[in-house]
Amino acid sequence: MPGASEIVLTRRLALLAPIAFALVAAAPVKKRAPAPRPAAPAYPAPSTAPLPDTVRVALETEAGRIVVEVDVKRAPASATNFVRYAETKRFDGTVFYRAMHLNWGEQPNGLIQAGTRGDPKRNLPAIAHEPTNVTGILHKAGTLSMARYAPGTATGDFSIMVSDQPGLDAQPDSTDPEAKAGYAAFGQVVEGMDVVKAIFAAPISETEGEGIMRGQILAKPVKILSARRVTVVAPDAPPAP
Repeated sequence: MPGASEIVLTRRLALLAPIAFALVAAAPVKKRAPAPRPAAPAYPAPSTAPLPDTVRVALETEAGRIVVEVDVKRAPASATNFVRYAETKRFDGTVFYRAMHLNWGEQPNGLIQAGTRGDPKRNLPAIAHEPTNVTGILHKAGTLSMARYAPGTATGDFSIMVSDQPGLDAQPDSTDPEAKAGYAAFGQVVEGMDVVKAIFAAPISETEGEGIMRGQILAKPVKILSARRVTVVAPDAPPAP
């Protein structure tokens, strides 16, 4: 069983931005001539049109469909950023690459992570950090949260909680800058938690990942085939009496 300091460290590092992981994944196992790469798509500039208070996005993955609802009203920077990545198809072809398993508490316990992995051709500018004590959105099962290095560096990577993770919420009274800031939660899975759990349960690579990331990288990343906004149709109003 991990010690208290290891648990705290793992929780605080749980959503570190994955640029380093991308370098590990990109390193060839054997020396060989690189295969020709298809030309990168030209992504359109994101829209500046205002968004409604909540927006739903459907992630069609190799493992199934996940529908999320992001909270533009309470977490405008993070939620709008996520929608803009979906609208400009920057998530298409990216993968869920990480499953962080925590061996304490009720199981399953942990999170999965996906996104652009620091790809400069896909990434939009970094966004402002929105701590949970300001937004009121906590890290519960099914919550979406931005991956980052320091606060204010989040771009195109996000995590989905498989279980409650209060250690990722902001702790305003802490003397530790990371704990004080916490991570930026901005939405919730509304359909497809079974798919989230299936990705979480997928086999883990025995070789990928360094340091605390060893044992957290999926052996076969799960591709996001598309990410698109979903129109929510309001139910018909009952007839007036």
